[in-house]
Amino acid sequence: MNSTHVDHALAYPEPAASPLWHRAGAKARPLTPAEQRRNRELLVLAQKRPTRPRSPRSTKPRAEAR
Repeated sequence: MNSTHVDHALAYPEPAASPLWHRAGAKARPLTPAEQRRNRELLVLAQKRPTRPRSPRSTKPRAEAR
């Protein structure tokens, strides 16, 4: 690649987030210490548990698989 190459994709700022992403109204209720502890425990369990292998996909088109 030549040294004068400019990546124009990085030259412009990211577009603004959709207004639908912004919460209207009151803020969400903060989690209680018990809820935070439960979430941490569940996260640790999920990280320890091995992921289940996915079943292989069928090679038949969807219409024929039915």
